[in-house]
Amino acid sequence: MSPTGRSVLAGVLIGVGVAAFLDETVFHQLLHWHHFYDGSTLEAGLVSDGIFHAGGWIAIVVGLFLFADLQRRRLTVPKRVWAGGLLGWGVFQVYDGLFQHKVLGLHQIRYEVDLLPYDLAWNISGALGIVLGVVLLTGRARRVEAA
Repeated sequence: MSPTGRSVLAGVLIGVGVAAFLDETVFHQLLHWHHFYDGSTLEAGLVSDGIFHAGGWIAIVVGLFLFADLQRRRLTVPKRVWAGGLLGWGVFQVYDGLFQHKVLGLHQIRYEVDLLPYDLAWNISGALGIVLGVVLLTGRARRVEAA
């Protein structure tokens, strides 16, 4: 894989992991709005949160290892790392908001409230991340060269 492709991949993994971390930490743990899987007991919800949290951290760690390898080789394309990060975060948000929330029904953002404002904010923020990532991805970029 080219340095550009590896830079994008590192960014995507980090972006997905950061999105998962923020979702788990803010919405699951701090606000108690939902669990990854809300279709069973509280215990099942907590176990699903743990698996989800571990998956997010695995994505971050693998992405950081790829990024560190690119840095060590002086092949990092920073604009592509940022593009990948925004794409990873945005795709995670939209996938979670549309597929997991609406199609699979694993959970909702909140319960016992009008979901429309939450769904719009969730999915529009993700779509914005995708658009910004695509803009960065399609623009010209250069590798960081050693001084």
